[in-house]
Amino acid sequence: MTQEMTVSEAIHYRRSVRIYDPEKNIDPKVVKKCIEQAVLAPNSSNMQLWEFYHITSKETLEKIAPLCFNQNAAKTAQQLVVVVTRKDLWRKRVKANLNMLDKIYPPKPRPEQSGREKGLRKYYGKLIPFAYGEFLGLFGLIKYITILFTGLFRPMYREVRKSDMRVVVHKTAALAAQNFMISMAAEGYDTCPMEGSDTWRVKRVLGLPLGAEINMIISCGIRKPEGVYGDRFRIPFEEVYRKV
Repeated sequence: MTQEMTVSEAIHYRRSVRIYDPEKNIDPKVVKKCIEQAVLAPNSSNMQLWEFYHITSKETLEKIAPLCFNQNAAKTAQQLVVVVTRKDLWRKRVKANLNMLDKIYPPKPRPEQSGREKGLRKYYGKLIPFAYGEFLGLFGLIKYITILFTGLFRPMYREVRKSDMRVVVHKTAALAAQNFMISMAAEGYDTCPMEGSDTWRVKRVLGLPLGAEINMIISCGIRKPEGVYGDRFRIPFEEVYRKV
């Protein structure tokens, strides 16, 4: 497909493709462009706690396919994109956001700062460290108890435990992954998000640090007709839509 698709057309075109055509190549530069569009996805507090490993090496593809249990989507993929969460980089990302604020708001004494600037600096300087900071799980418990008590008197953000923040970064990564897959569909390329994998062994293949986690592995290629396993099925919209 060469003509440009609308967003709606790309969404409808996208299917989880399990078998790719080995005779039809995809351009790594186009895939990279789609990853560049993935990072424009909305994400929690603009922390961008993600990384994307674009695998084009045949040798690495052959190593990872068995770790995805040799499912067809992995065995026939021409390229893979591994979406990785990096909650462990939160301090670095806080610093990046504070540096951005310094460019937007040249440093000045606090009394001369606007209300918006004060709020943003407090957010990244105090609230984000409060949310992401942890020490052997104890700080998370203290935060949770504190918020339970405070929440008796006013609305509170309650998801501040270590396990909660892990969910936050995975939700963020999934938003980026969807951006990527829709971007690929708009190029006429196909994808399949795979959760079925031995993530520990994939981490070793990629040399990922302990604090990194794999959100999903996305196979990429051009579909064969039999690569789409049947018509799309969705629960009737009326069962999942609630107008309030």
